[in-house]
Amino acid sequence: MLNPFREIVQDDASETELVEAAKNGNRDALEKLVLTHQAWIYNIAVRMVFHPHDAEEVTQEILVKVITKLSTFKGQSKFRTWVYRIAANHVLNMKRRSAETSEMTFTDYGSAIDSIPDADLPDPTSVPVALPILVEEAKNSCTMGMLLCLDRKQRLIFTLGEILGATDTVGGEVLEMTAANFRQSLARARRDLHTFLNNQCGLVNTSNSCRCPKKTRGFIQDGHVDPHRLLFTQEHFERVRDVAGEAVREIEEVVEQQHVSLFREHPFLQPADEIYWLRRLLQLEDVRRSLRLN
Repeated sequence: MLNPFREIVQDDASETELVEAAKNGNRDALEKLVLTHQAWIYNIAVRMVFHPHDAEEVTQEILVKVITKLSTFKGQSKFRTWVYRIAANHVLNMKRRSAETSEMTFTDYGSAIDSIPDADLPDPTSVPVALPILVEEAKNSCTMGMLLCLDRKQRLIFTLGEILGATDTVGGEVLEMTAANFRQSLARARRDLHTFLNNQCGLVNTSNSCRCPKKTRGFIQDGHVDPHRLLFTQEHFERVRDVAGEAVREIEEVVEQQHVSLFREHPFLQPADEIYWLRRLLQLEDVRRSLRLN
């Protein structure tokens, strides 16, 4: 899977051909084009709104904009820049979803975690999945929720630059800012997360008492983790670090790297049925009005 946030994307030429074919009504070209970016947009959306169901709605809203505006793409920028500018503007300005209804500071988040008592893992015969999967779900839920303590722009910059591996140049192009400003904004988000994790998380700083296995039962009891309906973790999944690679950048101020790896250990999430989802999207009236598909 090619990462659209790499500095150089090898399939630029073939994507240009797909864009022209899709603009001329070729349905197969349009499907290939959308599928190239759908999962990446979804992985941005889920880190902006937390709940996968909300992320699916956000992704659909973005794809409707991309498809209905496709005829306006004139090739003055790279197609990936055009697509992700639409995605970035949408997630920065969209209505608040359920996880964003109340603002959460890092202090609030740390207090919420501390309020969950430590406990042994549940009896393995009482839950429908293996205990390591539940612990992984607790860790992923906690670190996904942590992103909501950043404001939207910080969250998006951190998601693009550290989780999905966008270079400073590509991230700056998407957000219409200089590479230097993107790097500086990313450094601030990194420092905020590092400060919190260094004071809270036992995975980053072993002197901290908070441990995922000790919090898992409490997460289940408080409804943050549902063993019957895991939000982020399946038995077999790809991790972001394996799909996205890593952006190499010079950070002006040295910041610990360990906290970043927690977020790159996240699953690279996929919509449940990409092809069905896409074809259902193509049946929407607004989409069909804007296209003349062969």
